Amino acid sequence: MAVKKDPKLANNWKTKSVEELSDAEVIAMPDSEYMNEKQMAFFRLKLIELKRGILENAGETTEHLREDTVVVPDPADRATIEEEHALELRTRDRERKLLKKIEQSIQRIDAGDYGYCDETGEPIGVGRLLARPTATLSLEAQQRRELKQKMFGD
Repeated sequence: MAVKKDPKLANNWKTKSVEELSDAEVIAMPDSEYMNEKQMAFFRLKLIELKRGILENAGETTEHLREDTVVVPDPADRATIEEEHALELRTRDRERKLLKKIEQSIQRIDAGDYGYCDETGEPIGVGRLLARPTATLSLEAQQRRELKQKMFGD
């Protein structure tokens, strides 16, 4: 699924600050400008915002778990509360793993490696990075990896 570029937006990046750029404007940038300073700064900002959101959620979870520690005499109510806690903790665990990937992506931006496939060295593509800013593989390499996992197990 190719990302549609709007030619009217192709040069907006030249006059706008990184904070003002929209996803559509970044997609519209010419291929020759792939991972230029502005795109790197745009994705760095996106990753930092994602990190901030996860950290805020983590704080809310701590508060939520602390509030719900009251003793509930009814076993059904207690089971419901425990199941909600388990679900919330699983979600936070996934977010903790995502935080590590976000940190690695920010390091890749600093090193100048961001946006290129770990396996092939080819551009990952702006569309894929907008959907998954922590992507380290091109779509083709990711599909190959998933196919291998399906065929041979982990």
